[in-house]
Amino acid sequence: MSKKQEQSFEQALERLETIVAQLENGDVPLEQAIELYQEGMQLSNLCNGKLKQVEAKIEMLIETDNGTEIKPFPTAQLEKGE
Repeated sequence: MSKKQEQSFEQALERLETIVAQLENGDVPLEQAIELYQEGMQLSNLCNGKLKQVEAKIEMLIETDNGTEIKPFPTAQLEKGE
């Protein structure tokens, strides 16, 4: 499991896409499908965590009357569709 935690976002996403393709193909024995599903869920959680870390670091530059200001990325507004 620590190997997956050390993966980059791109590596984890690539492996996740491979797993999804294998499962969608349907030619995988049940036992292997369960293992692939579990690995896929771990990779999905890893990718989600990495995205949240990056999101926390993002700052937007806002042009105001006083010049440019740096403000935190408005995640709550985006989730509400504002």
